[in-house]
Amino acid sequence: MRNIAVIGCGYVGLVTGTCFAELGNAVSCIDTDAGKIRGLRAGKMPFYEPGLLELVLRNQHSGRLRFETSVADGVADAEFVFIAVGTPMAQNGEADLRFVRQAAMELARCVPPGAVVVNKSTVPVETGDLVASILREHGPDGMQLSVVSNPEFLREGCAISDFMSPDRIVLGISDARALEKMKELYAPLNAPLVITDVRTAEMIKYTANAFLAMKISFINEIANLCERVDADVKDVVAGAGADRRIGTAFLNPGLGFGGSCFPKDVSALTHIAEKYGVPSRILPAVLLANKYQIERTLDKVDSALGGVSGKLVGLLGLAFKPNTDDIRESPALALAQLLCERGALIAAHDPEAMENARTTLPPSVKLVEDAYEAANDADAMIVATDWNEYKQLDFSIVRKIMRGNTVVDARNIYDPRTVSKHGLNYIGVGRSARLPAPSLDAAIVDV
Repeated sequence: MRNIAVIGCGYVGLVTGTCFAELGNAVSCIDTDAGKIRGLRAGKMPFYEPGLLELVLRNQHSGRLRFETSVADGVADAEFVFIAVGTPMAQNGEADLRFVRQAAMELARCVPPGAVVVNKSTVPVETGDLVASILREHGPDGMQLSVVSNPEFLREGCAISDFMSPDRIVLGISDARALEKMKELYAPLNAPLVITDVRTAEMIKYTANAFLAMKISFINEIANLCERVDADVKDVVAGAGADRRIGTAFLNPGLGFGGSCFPKDVSALTHIAEKYGVPSRILPAVLLANKYQIERTLDKVDSALGGVSGKLVGLLGLAFKPNTDDIRESPALALAQLLCERGALIAAHDPEAMENARTTLPPSVKLVEDAYEAANDADAMIVATDWNEYKQLDFSIVRKIMRGNTVVDARNIYDPRTVSKHGLNYIGVGRSARLPAPSLDAAIVDV
């Protein structure tokens, strides 16, 4: 059993600390938000993540997991201190490191001798150097210091399985002692280790997120082209993705990406390139293409309805992706805002994110209890977030309760034939206007 402290009880910090406790370690999760800590001690989660509440309660009950507001109390006797605070995007697009600096300053006053300090937050290159310099300047003289970069790769909605069964664990380390301690800490996961220097580890995280965001923007552009040439993007993805060099992961056309990572990290990486005088052409294009996808969806709805002003639109989904209540940079919310600006009336539903969205949405948006209530009397229905509960709607009911007949499948979760046979006007993303017989659907077969 290791003694671990995690500074920051946001998404990354709480999941990381809880999972380390589940592995049998003694973990203290620290946050300056006293209300959040009171809630966690009472078993109230600050966000929705499948399975997390159960893990928190179990490990609190066992005594392996505790929550503190004081850094000094939380890090006492810690062998590892993880910094997992937020790094929001500043107005100029770079990562805002003020919370990292604050955490390092607090830690310098009370860091236990020999502790390994681990940057878990997504941070730009040279942040490890920054944390180390703060600890040296404000910590005890002669302090033995190890600062490690250990970027997170946790996907919202499946973060626990991502932690427990990672594709790889990246360790940016500058000394042998810290390497051995980190290897021992992660040994129970039996995962591949990528061991490198601190700056390279910091670049790995940004590179991974920027590449995945680029794949989404790329396939959305291909989908838009498919609409013009009357090709079907799902078959295009199946055919192109069968090439092992390409694959199909993240080639899912839709409304675009959002959340706390991709938009922020692509922007931050662009700013890093500008800072070092490296021309960046692809990264800004990724963000522009993502923004355009929301505007294109709005234009589809506007065209189908002959203008959205005064029309009622049922909006299914508010979170940026399913299995989370996170609305940060949500394309669904951006679409709702644009619809309202054009005079549309909206009835919206989301299984988890409605409370978070309530104060963000325009007051004219009506939040409803289920998908069918959102469709009731609607001139159009839009699927903006691909929650599982939206995938098996009874379209015979949908057709009866809608005033109009337009279904905009902005996440391509439906078979166009299934929707169209109920007398509904199906509009997908990159789907062919022709509806081939099922026997003609693209398939990969052995011959």
